[in-house]
Amino acid sequence: SPLPFTTSTLQQDASSKLNFAPQKTMRIAQQLYEGVNIKGQGTVGLITYLRTDSTRISVEADVAAKEYIKEAYGAEFVGAGTVAKKDDKKVQDAHEAIRPTYMTNSPASIKDELSRDQFRLYQLIWKRFVASRMQPAIYETISARINAGEYLFTAASSRLAFDGFMSVYTDPDEEKKEKNAAVRSLEAGTELALEKMDPQQHFTQPPAHYTEASLVKTLEELGIGRPSTYAPTITTIISRRYVSKEQKNLYVTELGEVVN
Repeated sequence: SPLPFTTSTLQQDASSKLNFAPQKTMRIAQQLYEGVNIKGQGTVGLITYLRTDSTRISVEADVAAKEYIKEAYGAEFVGAGTVAKKDDKKVQDAHEAIRPTYMTNSPASIKDELSRDQFRLYQLIWKRFVASRMQPAIYETISARINAGEYLFTAASSRLAFDGFMSVYTDPDEEKKEKNAAVRSLEAGTELALEKMDPQQHFTQPPAHYTEASLVKTLEELGIGRPSTYAPTITTIISRRYVSKEQKNLYVTELGEVVN
């Protein structure tokens, strides 16, 4: 199961799933943090502090989340331990991870009080937090080794046996996994006939251009800036025309090269 959101991972996920620029993500998260008027409750801050580099969760929130999962999904979905990121010397751990403040305010129950973008971002934070307290997904995998003269070919097939946290939150990369269903029908000792050979040559591709999400990830990995500076940094280099944004990619401009 995934870790709850930090500023960096929230910006990356909102970029890839909702197509939000980091600056837009932070603006909407600020609105959710400052508070939204909820019928019968008044103005309620819906998420915890949005500038954080910690994945720590308070004990009260952990207990509340696990009780919610038990009621909504069943006891077998409740995660055993608490998932925690390895200690990084750069992590200040001043605030806990970004999470919903109250489990009672589910996205569906307050949808009418939120704008479309607020709802989408709140739902993303909610799902990620709930998933982080759930059991891992379990796959059944079968692999086959096929002898062909002096060569050895391998094939593998996997299918989801227990969806665990994936019943709430799926990673786009997980969904792309290829499933070779034919492998399941093989048995040891079966002789296979070659129907056709499909030779393919692969070349190593140069690194792709940065997107806003991958640039945020790299800034974090290299320890450049703090959670509060990722979005303003990207906004600055775009507004000064050092880089230009086309579709999702960031391209260095001639001005950017000259300045550099």
